[in-house]
Amino acid sequence: MHLDHGVTYPHRHTHGAAPVRADGTRRALRIGLGGPVGSGKTATVAALCRALRTELSMAVVTNDIYTREDAEFLLREAVLPPERITAVETGACPHTAIRDDISANLEAVEELEESVGPLDLILIESGGDNLTATFSRGLVDAQVFVIDVAGGDDIPRKGGPGVTTADLLVVNKTDLAPYVGSDLDRMARDAAEQRGELPVAFQSLRGADGVAPVAEWVRERIAAWIVR
Repeated sequence: MHLDHGVTYPHRHTHGAAPVRADGTRRALRIGLGGPVGSGKTATVAALCRALRTELSMAVVTNDIYTREDAEFLLREAVLPPERITAVETGACPHTAIRDDISANLEAVEELEESVGPLDLILIESGGDNLTATFSRGLVDAQVFVIDVAGGDDIPRKGGPGVTTADLLVVNKTDLAPYVGSDLDRMARDAAEQRGELPVAFQSLRGADGVAPVAEWVRERIAAWIVR
């Protein structure tokens, strides 16, 4: 096996979902959040809801294999009204329901738009998966991939389609870097080398800025979606 050659990953999407619904109205922008177990996906979703709920009409779909734990966390934290949070139990590897057979997630999205719409934004959180987890473009319009410094500062260098092709890479828990021996500058350099011009956001949800960089990226996507 040769380890010195570059790796080209296939394009992660099939076809994009139409931006309008059957009745001719514009549907919500759908943003998927994926990443390894424990990287902080649910905490990021919760923080985004708190940051954006007064300016956007939004909802959340969570994915877990056999439980509704992530949705229940969001409900306990009261980040949105209960009718705006729903859960999908995938019953298989998390990537199955966000990439291979997206029907359960599409049904959840459509039911939310029917019941509490019109919506500006739907966040779709994947269950925890590895660096290969990606969303079908038939399900989401943009993907955020969340990693954390405690997983090792070599994750950006290792690449994988989650790191290299996500529309936004989030490096989470930066406040832990001094305690786990992670070099944030190295992570930034490696991420830039892997991603080219695709953006990277470093965040600590315990810090003063919190989720602000990611929330601003979402606002930019919303603005572009409205004028599309």
